[in-house]
Amino acid sequence: MILKSEISEVVNSFKQRLSNINLGVRRTVNWELPGSSSLALIISGIRRSGKSTLMYQLINELEENWLFLNFDDPRLFGFELNDFNRLNEIIEEGNYKCLFFDEIQLVANWERYIRQLIDFQKYRIVISGSNASMLSKELGTHLTGRHISKELFPFSYKEFLSISNLPEGADATAVFLDKGGFPEFLKTNNYEVLSGVLNDIIYRDISVRFGVRNHLALKQLAVYLISNVGKLFTANSLRKIIPVAATSTILEYLGHFEDTYLAFFVPKFSYSYSKQIQNPRKIYAIDTGIVTANTVSFTADVGRKFENLVFLTLRRNYNEIFYFSEKNECDFVVCINNKPEQLVQACYHLNRDNLHRETEALYEAMTFFGMKEGVIVTFDQNDRFNKGDMLIQVLPFHEWATTV
Repeated sequence: MILKSEISEVVNSFKQRLSNINLGVRRTVNWELPGSSSLALIISGIRRSGKSTLMYQLINELEENWLFLNFDDPRLFGFELNDFNRLNEIIEEGNYKCLFFDEIQLVANWERYIRQLIDFQKYRIVISGSNASMLSKELGTHLTGRHISKELFPFSYKEFLSISNLPEGADATAVFLDKGGFPEFLKTNNYEVLSGVLNDIIYRDISVRFGVRNHLALKQLAVYLISNVGKLFTANSLRKIIPVAATSTILEYLGHFEDTYLAFFVPKFSYSYSKQIQNPRKIYAIDTGIVTANTVSFTADVGRKFENLVFLTLRRNYNEIFYFSEKNECDFVVCINNKPEQLVQACYHLNRDNLHRETEALYEAMTFFGMKEGVIVTFDQNDRFNKGDMLIQVLPFHEWATTV
């Protein structure tokens, strides 16, 4: 239980601080505050990706009276469902019309309170959280049809260009590939920021919240995955590497990594869902800077890290991404509503040794899906190839990434 006066102090202290906060580069998201009081805007994403800053930016553009609470604030530790009654009194007394709740998933049964606020139809509500499954489970249970869900990633290539003041081109791509897009790291250039993100996810977001006691195995698995982006894996193969007793434990850890946005696991395309589950998946990390800062490899494979960068560019815009593998392997099949729409191959540098392999993989996928065009994304090369009525465009990352 928290006193009403303590909650008011947190609310007022943030109002005083906002005038001194550096709002940074305006995030180039294609969504805004909900115009209706019958819908809540839900923003999910990895910690330190800029969710709080985006909320500050939205607040700064408001004319209405607003309230902001970050439930990760130490002064609000122990906040319970009953404390929302005291918060309601503060909202009424302050005549607040726009309500911003950061990291609200830390409070049990928060969705019941938000549903109550939406039913009043008096407020515009914005919520953020760092755990995808916790948010989606609670939203699906109590807020069906009452919310708009959006994801926020670390800076995209376009946003990176804005904050770095680098011109679009291969030089900027090289820096972005190495440093990634975490806003705080790009400001400080301190790699401890990226190590800290990984540790906070391991210990605060997973170990503490889900009661995982084997911290060592959890950390070993996270580092292994980050060090092997672009590679295939199965839960059984990981169990032979990480010291845990059961494959189910590996699957549990993988679920936590996905829920906290640390890693993505891309399935092989199949029209059969059961085959998708059975086949090996490919590993990708949330950010190439995280890979740079935490990899255990002394000779990082720039090709696989570049593939990770291409994946992230696609993932910011699409949820349904697969790899295709028959005789050859095409890196990315992008689907919309279960329908394949794009074929993308990532190749850091095309040369005589890999040209046939890369193009034939794409031609095979194009034939399989009945598509006439495909793209090979490279570091800095332009080209085009034809086979019958099929066309492959070769584009440098900086040109491709600004049009996705």
